[in-house]
Amino acid sequence: MEIELWWLLALPLFFALGWLAARIDIRQVVHESRALPRSYLSGLNFLLNEQPDKAIDAFVEAVRIDPQTAELHFALGSLFRRRGETDRAIRMHQLLIDREDITEEQRLQALGELGQDFLKAGLLDRAEAVFLKLKGTRIDNVAADYLLEIYQQEKEWGKAIDIANDLPEHESVYWQREVSNFHCELAIRALADSRFDAVESHTQQALAISRKCVRASLVLGDLRAAQGRDEEALDVWKRIESQNPEYLSLVAQRLLDAYGRLGKVEQGHLLLRSWLERHPSLDLLDELFHWEIEKVGPTAAYELVREELRRNPTLLGLDKLLEAALLTVPPSYRNDIELVKQLIHGHTRQVARYRCESCGFKARQFYWRCPACGGWETYPPRRTEEFDLTP
Repeated sequence: MEIELWWLLALPLFFALGWLAARIDIRQVVHESRALPRSYLSGLNFLLNEQPDKAIDAFVEAVRIDPQTAELHFALGSLFRRRGETDRAIRMHQLLIDREDITEEQRLQALGELGQDFLKAGLLDRAEAVFLKLKGTRIDNVAADYLLEIYQQEKEWGKAIDIANDLPEHESVYWQREVSNFHCELAIRALADSRFDAVESHTQQALAISRKCVRASLVLGDLRAAQGRDEEALDVWKRIESQNPEYLSLVAQRLLDAYGRLGKVEQGHLLLRSWLERHPSLDLLDELFHWEIEKVGPTAAYELVREELRRNPTLLGLDKLLEAALLTVPPSYRNDIELVKQLIHGHTRQVARYRCESCGFKARQFYWRCPACGGWETYPPRRTEEFDLTP
């Protein structure tokens, strides 16, 4: 009975302690909610309702009422940058950097945001200066990524190589492809200036980084041809079949020209025919088609395309067949064939584009670097129709 009496006395005490704790929590919540500017809560509400213009106005008012809120400055700066109002974003992040009451971590974050503002505004030199300040800090990798993007935009390939080599994952296949292309860009620039030693150096470095770098083989072959060493150029270009046969069409005209200078035109023609048989390609067919029309005649070109159509039926191939037929049929049939060709050509314009394997961007021109996503070698010289026909 004595234990039960103590329990009866303790129960009111427990209730009193619980009530007191609840009151303290409620007062804390009320105090914090009152400390927040009402415009801050309004801004959040506008964001949730997808009304960014009203949200920005509300946040600006909140910053005016409570200028010490660093998180609000970051939010506003990001909103301004996404809306393209880079001047306001720059001012917002610069205000944060100049403040003395923020932590070192917040200052680094503000610097990173400021660098992105400059980059979005196209002020590459100022963005570079900011990200260079961040090298060696805890966000070193983030700064390196942005610096790499800046150097690629400015075509500062030597600096891009140095930055890429400093990245922790620089030995991965992805970065091997990136850095080898940087060397190829430098090699192409050197070839235009007839600095043959530099071309040799950069192409060999590109191939040392990535043995499958087709572009390096193309440029190295161009170097040998410029030096009058056509036999060696042909040997280099022939390696592309083992590196990546999708790119053979890019070397077709070079190869035919070199064989022509050596007086071995027929040998070059037979080599291209064998490539086309082993590695069907609309661009390679197009190169052979025009060579046949010019060197042999429209009948041979017609036979070439007809044979290829039987093995790989495509609209683009049919368009070529009709083009050759117009040069071979009697005049009385040409109007009908021309009409059919025009109908076919209207459809082929949609499937005659190149497409990035990474982002799907399409264009009529071939690029080593995708103009949309910036990926290197994600834009193979294959027409859209060939992608659609691939199992």
